[in-house]
Amino acid sequence: MKRISSIFSTAYFSISLILTIATVTGAMSITSPKTLHKYVAPSFARAFFRNIPTHKLRIANLPTPIHQVEPYEYNDLGSGKGSGSSKTSILQPLWDLNITLLMKRDDMSGGVELGGNKIRKLEFLLADALQEQNNEDGTGSRKCDAVVTIGGEQSNHCRATAAACRMVGLEPHLILRTRRANQVEKAKIEENEDTFGYIGNVMFDRMVGAHIHMCTPGEYGRFGNKALVERVCRDIETESSSSSSSKKKRKAYPIPVGGSNAMGTWGYIDAVDELVQQLKIGENTSTSDDDGGDDKSDLYESIDHIVFACGSGGTATGITLGIGLAYYELNEQPPRVHAVGVCDDPDYFYAEIESIGNEMGLELTTKSLTRSLSSNDSSISSSIMEFVKGLVQIHQGKGLGYASSTQEELDFIAEFALETGVVLDPVYSGKALYQFIKEVMNKPEEFRNSRIMFWHTGGSLGVYDKIDALAPSLERLSGISRMDVYGKKMVGDD
Repeated sequence: MKRISSIFSTAYFSISLILTIATVTGAMSITSPKTLHKYVAPSFARAFFRNIPTHKLRIANLPTPIHQVEPYEYNDLGSGKGSGSSKTSILQPLWDLNITLLMKRDDMSGGVELGGNKIRKLEFLLADALQEQNNEDGTGSRKCDAVVTIGGEQSNHCRATAAACRMVGLEPHLILRTRRANQVEKAKIEENEDTFGYIGNVMFDRMVGAHIHMCTPGEYGRFGNKALVERVCRDIETESSSSSSSKKKRKAYPIPVGGSNAMGTWGYIDAVDELVQQLKIGENTSTSDDDGGDDKSDLYESIDHIVFACGSGGTATGITLGIGLAYYELNEQPPRVHAVGVCDDPDYFYAEIESIGNEMGLELTTKSLTRSLSSNDSSISSSIMEFVKGLVQIHQGKGLGYASSTQEELDFIAEFALETGVVLDPVYSGKALYQFIKEVMNKPEEFRNSRIMFWHTGGSLGVYDKIDALAPSLERLSGISRMDVYGKKMVGDD
């Protein structure tokens, strides 16, 4: 099997050639981010889904690359306190099992404002928002001019939504769940002081002028994300209706937590199609025994396992269903999918995948569909849950809880950055990879000699919220010293 690097040399050459031809012929054009592009679903999806979007935006930097993580040997891991002694790589458990680790870099999908997995979903969600929406009171339809979504205080989804909304001319409203909601509101009322802060994703939320609505975790749990989003949408529309008649009546578009619904999930159906195209390495031509003609089939780089963090279920739904249907079309055994849940329990996520699949109009009625799950099983299955459980294993990986990190998890993130130059986030990708490596160590024979692709879903801005807890690791890995610019030791230096 050819090395992964050869794929991308060929791919980049092909893309460059296509771009050159398109430029010469005038086929390419520069368009506004808010331009609606007609959407054609991947061939593997068209036969199985009833509810397919008609349009999407193109605001992400796609395709995102796949990188191979190389094992390194260090004599000096870092330059800070306690460095200088030999230390085992944090990825050594993988290397000991002869595992090849690849990374699909969705953290590179859209720059610091848009980067991560959410922009793929937003290309479909905001395209839908920019089209005519029916009014709930049956009085016709009109386009939305505001978007309302919800998430945690350091929500990557909210940050990407706010920035993307400004790109396409929509007003962003973010409901942020925070234990400080009452404290911040009290300071605002009594002292006329804004104490919400500007750390991490919140900095970018505020830089693009998002309207931030705070709620407590208790209120979030009591009412649910859908009801809270609908309430803010209703407030926006009611306020415009009750104002002067000369003011434009407003319409708000609701997006659920994580952008995880049927519309948003198409972002990761498309992502699977992108992945399959990246894994294509050539064409196999053999002589047919029947007619002497050529029997051509595509050759693909093999992947045994796909691993990613799971927080609200949309990405997990798109990857799981996409992988199952894409490899069914290829008549190949699919890689085993591993979703590491960072908040709820596995049963919740299985049910969420089934629910979103139903919302997308998934129909598994084609004969022998389950041959994509097991070479020894050619039975017919029309159950979404059975299909899903044959493809994905959902691991319990929440540790101390959503957005809560152990010191071991934070040390792993810091040392992974040192060894690879890639920054993981403490809420999703870092916790997921840390927990999955523990799974590999517990079941080594299940993963020995395999090729594992870790799908990096972004969120690195979340490390800013963990600065105090990360400080000991950073001081150990990265030393600070006064430069001896005069060629002699400075007075007072030790």
